[in-house]
Amino acid sequence: MSNLRVAETELKGLFLIDLDVFADSRGSFREAFQAEKLEALGLPKLGPVQWNISENMRAGIIRGIHAEPWDKYIHCIAGRAFAAIVDIRKESPMFGRHLTFELDQTKALYVSKGFGNAYQTLEPNTVYGYLVNAHWTAGLKYPAINYADPDLNIQWPLPIGSDDVSEKDTKNPMMKEMFPQKYTT
Repeated sequence: MSNLRVAETELKGLFLIDLDVFADSRGSFREAFQAEKLEALGLPKLGPVQWNISENMRAGIIRGIHAEPWDKYIHCIAGRAFAAIVDIRKESPMFGRHLTFELDQTKALYVSKGFGNAYQTLEPNTVYGYLVNAHWTAGLKYPAINYADPDLNIQWPLPIGSDDVSEKDTKNPMMKEMFPQKYTT
């Protein structure tokens, strides 16, 4: 019996995928992405053109909140990660809301363009991979939001050390700076 399931979350365009993992005494096997099967279960067509992999040596590392202008299919290749996905679509009734997920080898996320994506590693040697449907271009400035934004109030599960976040990510603007028109009173 297949455990492969696709469920759209309350944030339209954000999908949680339960993967089939076949394990025995030797280890495990999984199809992390199989377009035809996933699309048949309701996942939008991705058409990946680039595969990005982030290797993280220790628990507690935070990357993001990045909001590049493309769709992402995210899968934790090894280890575990706490993913935080933020709706930054200006016209969305859910603007500014976020959902969090614990990802491991049994789960994946489809994150549509217009969402910010961040994660914190929950154990050493976590490998976070994602397929995208547009190419990254050197020199372009892509949207990003500060992981510690008080308006988002993301409850990161592990303490954040001084070298757990890149200097670039610590300087990302807050939501109020990125979208002042949405925060005027």
